[in-house]
Parts: sequence; C-alpha cells; structure tokens
Amino acid sequence: MRPDLQKGERPLDWVGSSKRDFLEFPEPVKDELGNALGLAQFGGMHPKAKPWKGEGAGVFEVVEDHDGNTFRAVYTVRFRDVVYVLHAFQKKSPHGIRTARPDIELIARRLRLAQQDHEARYGKAKRS
Repeated sequence: MRPDLQKGERPLDWVGSSKRDFLEFPEPVKDELGNALGLAQFGGMHPKAKPWKGEGAGVFEVVEDHDGNTFRAVYTVRFRDVVYVLHAFQKKSPHGIRTARPDIELIARRLRLAQQDHEARYGKAKRS
C-alpha cells in the first residue's frame, strides 16, 4: 500500500451510469473487474490495471475479455477519500484497439464531475 493513502477501505462511488452499465456485464467479467475495483479501494492495484492515457496520474483502466467481447472499467484513485468509477463499457470501437472518441470524452467529463464531487464533500486539500 502506498504510504500516502489512508489505511482501510475507501468507498467506491459510481459516476453517471457507470454502475448500471457495470451491472449489465456478464458475471465472470463483473467478478474480475469487481475484484480489481476492490483492490483499488484498499490501495492495491490489480495485475491487469494499467494507466489510462490522457488524464494524468491516478486514472486506471482494467480490461477483461469474455466470449469474444472486451469490457473495460475506468476508475480514479486520485483522491485520498474515495475511489470513483468513471466509466464501465463494452469496447465497440471500429478502429482496432483504439477507444472510441465518445468514450474518451465521457471519461474526461466524469473525471471533472468526480473532482467537483470530491471538493464539495471533502474539500480541495485531500488529493492523494
């Protein structure tokens, strides 16, 4: 566990439709991605978690393949008090491995919403 993270479990907050979207995933995908999110709540990092490019430090994605489909969860541990799930989606990009532009833009918007929520609830000085 990183020393700058508080000990114990941080709450998991779902931004926008991320929880509803996550709950529509197949059970094995929910199990694996849920495990990754649980590890993040305790300051750990799942072996499949990797940095999400474009939003800076503290934003990660976990990818899980199932029955020929790819599912992703993007979350941030940027804030000391809470882990925010920004987006949960099935990748449907027509451009190979690239993430579709609407998904990238949605993640950026939801990260701003998470920051606003965190500042309203915990104050600005509590970033990890």
